[in-house]
Amino acid sequence: MLQVNNLSVRYGARVLFDAISFQVGEQERIGLAGRNGAGKSTLLKILAGLQKDYEGSVQYPKEYRIGYLKQELDFSSSKSVIEEASSARGDVKALKKRMDELSDAISNHKDYQSDHYGELLEELGEVSHRYELLGADKADKEIERVLLGLGFEREVLHRPVNTFSGGWQMRVELAKILLEQPDLLLLDEPTNHLDIESIIWLESFLRNYPGSLMLVSHDKRLLDNLTQRTIELELGKMYDYKANYSQYVEQRKLRREKMMREKKNQDRFVEHTEQLINKFRAKKNKAAFAQSLIKKLERMERIEIEDTDSTAMKLRFPDPPRSGQRALHCKNLSKRYDDHLVLDRIDLEVERGEKIAFVGRNGEGKTTLSKIIAGLESHEGLCEPGHNVQLGFFAQHQNEMLDENSTVLESIEDAAPDELRPRARAILGAYLFSSDDVYKKIKVLSGGEKARVSLAKLMLQPYNFLVMDEPTNHLDMVSKEILKQAILQYKGTVIIVSHDREFLSGLTSKVYEFRNKKIHEFLGDINYFLEKRKIGHLDELSAGEEPGKKKEETPADKERNTGKSAYEKKKDRERTLRKLKNGIRKREKEIEALQADIASLEKIIYAPDFYETAVHPQLKFDEYSRLKKQLESAEEAWTQMQIDKEALEGASKIDS
Repeated sequence: MLQVNNLSVRYGARVLFDAISFQVGEQERIGLAGRNGAGKSTLLKILAGLQKDYEGSVQYPKEYRIGYLKQELDFSSSKSVIEEASSARGDVKALKKRMDELSDAISNHKDYQSDHYGELLEELGEVSHRYELLGADKADKEIERVLLGLGFEREVLHRPVNTFSGGWQMRVELAKILLEQPDLLLLDEPTNHLDIESIIWLESFLRNYPGSLMLVSHDKRLLDNLTQRTIELELGKMYDYKANYSQYVEQRKLRREKMMREKKNQDRFVEHTEQLINKFRAKKNKAAFAQSLIKKLERMERIEIEDTDSTAMKLRFPDPPRSGQRALHCKNLSKRYDDHLVLDRIDLEVERGEKIAFVGRNGEGKTTLSKIIAGLESHEGLCEPGHNVQLGFFAQHQNEMLDENSTVLESIEDAAPDELRPRARAILGAYLFSSDDVYKKIKVLSGGEKARVSLAKLMLQPYNFLVMDEPTNHLDMVSKEILKQAILQYKGTVIIVSHDREFLSGLTSKVYEFRNKKIHEFLGDINYFLEKRKIGHLDELSAGEEPGKKKEETPADKERNTGKSAYEKKKDRERTLRKLKNGIRKREKEIEALQADIASLEKIIYAPDFYETAVHPQLKFDEYSRLKKQLESAEEAWTQMQIDKEALEGASKIDS
């Protein structure tokens, strides 16, 4: 168990932590929440023993081991991937070495009756037992399993680590930490460099992890699926919720509403007290009373509430000029790097206004095709934009494309058209850069701040076709949601490369999966894609389509592929349509009932006296969460039925 007592951190007048205390129990799963700059990464560094500049104490048992994955990598290794990962099992190597030493000493010993011989035998038994407990005989298989799970192909495991990109080197570091199996895992944005399939694998691995976990992540679904407790950092204080992220958001909303009522009452009390002080301080017979009131105000702990409205980006894409109906046309497009074929005869058509997601394992060509579309990579075959297409590109490593020696203001002024340069400071204000912040050098900014600068630059031109490669890396939950809403409202065409399931959910109407040098189309959002691909484990995804396995058919596909007569087809179609329409009506009634139940429950939990009157408030929150999930499931089922119905109705029109 780890215990934090009265932890305080101050930077001049700024208080990052003000005497916060908490403990981490065995096998606890904790999400660490808070806005950018609230101190999440600082807290992890303190727990990992990398930052000593604090007051208070961090206590844990002598043999307690902590593993820490930081956001930014600061090492490079010439060892192979498998050798570097194996270095995490130094305990196994040390035990094996000691076993060999003891075995040699025993075999060379002459006096079998001596005490020393008995001590050697006893130690060998103890070391062998520890070696067996650690599963050392299976260590090599476990190392390979973790590396493959994090996306490495078996044939690259013997390549030097320093020949890989920073993202892949970060995966090696993550693999080492997972293989060490510390008592407490501290993971700071572990999914930033992972694709969807590797995230799913990591989620499964961590769900069965024997130790404790403290996780900083902007992947809402990962937090919901892994954590049962959320610690929030806000304005130097700490709030502890026995809830996953989604439940925490609901409970936080209620807590803030209660705090706002209390603050309003406190402000009225302070105002009234100050009036009394001003009234009585000049009167001799009331001066002592005025002084007592002053001391009372000084002792009072003022209620502070983070202003969420003023700390959110104001993000809106400029209205784009109208492009032709066909925004992009690619035919027989291929891409090679020397002898390595990445994309093989790709055909892709994009219509004006479409919102498309590119997904798939890293290395399958998502970023490559994005760069080709943006005109940044050579290729074979045809890839041309449509009439009047003006394309804007947000690169995966956009932050690295910024001039680190420029100031924030200079970065925007240099990129802005002449008519917008006088408004550069106002533009930056919408992205949370105010007063002296605009004069900061790019090199001193956090990852989230650099991402905001890059987004601000993208907004300076009225593009009608955006290609965005991993735009959510380093953005906090609020900023991601604001970006998502801006894209939903954007009237142009969008292609998004992303591994963020929550961000993609409901955002796009089409998904292209990159697999085996080809692209595969799915007409729906990311949830539809994951359901259709039945992705739950890495083994399923790595195998691709099973040999001989028929592609899952929609009702329209099944109906078209049968050899029935036109009359029989028509009757089958009518029966299927009736079933779908009945199912849609049934789902609509279910949705209405759930919405009514949720509304009734909200009246109860939003009541001012809820905490004072409720016997078991957590049960109400659990019921509220359950109803919301049921509503989401019912709405997804209704949507799929509508899609199937429209497909059948479309087939009817074609046949007629």
